[in-house]
Amino acid sequence: MWTSWNDAVGAPMRGDYAKMTAISNEGARELGYRDVGALWRSGYDMSPEQFAALTDKIWKEVEPLYMALHTYTRWKLNEKYGDAVQAKTGPIRSDLLGNMWAQEWGNIYDIVAPKGAGDLGFDTGELLKAKGYDAVKMVKQGEGFYSSLGFAPLPETFWKRSQITKPADRDVICHASAWDIDNQDDIRIKMCTKVSADDFVTIHHELGHNYYQRAYKAQPMLYKNGANDGFHEAIGDTVALSITPDYLVKIGLLDQARVPSADKDIGLLLRQAMDKVAFLPFGLLIDKWRWGVFSGQIPTTGYQAAWDKMRLQYQGIKPPVARDETKFDAGAKYHIPAAVPYTRYFLARVLQFQFYKAACEQSGWKGPLHRCSFYGNKAVGTKLNAMLSMGQSKPWPDALQVFTGSREMSGAALVEYFKPLKAWLDVQNKGKPTGW
Repeated sequence: MWTSWNDAVGAPMRGDYAKMTAISNEGARELGYRDVGALWRSGYDMSPEQFAALTDKIWKEVEPLYMALHTYTRWKLNEKYGDAVQAKTGPIRSDLLGNMWAQEWGNIYDIVAPKGAGDLGFDTGELLKAKGYDAVKMVKQGEGFYSSLGFAPLPETFWKRSQITKPADRDVICHASAWDIDNQDDIRIKMCTKVSADDFVTIHHELGHNYYQRAYKAQPMLYKNGANDGFHEAIGDTVALSITPDYLVKIGLLDQARVPSADKDIGLLLRQAMDKVAFLPFGLLIDKWRWGVFSGQIPTTGYQAAWDKMRLQYQGIKPPVARDETKFDAGAKYHIPAAVPYTRYFLARVLQFQFYKAACEQSGWKGPLHRCSFYGNKAVGTKLNAMLSMGQSKPWPDALQVFTGSREMSGAALVEYFKPLKAWLDVQNKGKPTGW
């Protein structure tokens, strides 16, 4: 599967991608930028060099957590498949991680789940089905979270014009997305919603875009956007982090008696980390590779070698079969041929924890960070709206400061959230080789 996908999807577009890069660079230079990479980085209110340094600094903060997760996951894969498939040392084979790009590892949670703590005692998807939720009711519940913070209800047109389920009479793109049609009140989502835990999270995420879009509708045209593109992705994710057992009890989905006890926290955190933490180096390297391609540091004759080198350097993974320069595995990741900047997703993974921690502190939460839900807290909503309504009218550190009190993007909140997991991983990894 891995080989046929990369060979059939990536390799044939290699020549076209090189051509597109040259044309795009020409356009960027006409606009006064050195190359496309510099153009993309110009959206962050700092020089391209300063911004690259900031992403490196954040990566250094979260890297020890990733290394611990990598060590543990490699060990578990070795236990399952044996030395011939996955060695006890060195990189992890990228086709074993449950995702075509090895970008999120949640699909192999069953392989790494801790004994005893692995079964979380409930599945949100099953709870939704048991309570008779359909796709529309799930979206209504997502709206309910934002309403509980004091945000106005979604307009009637949202319910009339959104695509919430897959139409029966035609093919559509099912990739979930949020839309702001008129820069005022015509906000919509486009999803093929299924009643599942994943789609419940996705709804909270997509609605984050819609509420952000509506919050800055009074801004002049050029300021109708997120403070930076990482902000836009992070808002809904911040709310989705609040889908804790506590929240599920409050909305009547989970019985108090079935709330997992503290001894299940490692399972809950590991399940989260397999997606959120595993993603970080991938989220960083996609654009690092492209910045190199756009600047000419990575020549057209070295696309594949540079890709494999960065995947090894940051993720500690390697392809399952030998690759050469007839291949173009980078092209098999949608955002690369579609020219969608990717650093926003790396920043969003970090920012969502920063926002979440600030919200939890504002709501007076006292327990471990990962158990907090700020559902129903109007004071948090007021402060959040103050940041959202600024749109892009001020440099992003100003917007960040309004909600969190800090002007620095940092991985510290993410590290704090996963602190109990890191301590547990360190015990599991004792005496085992780390790194590759």
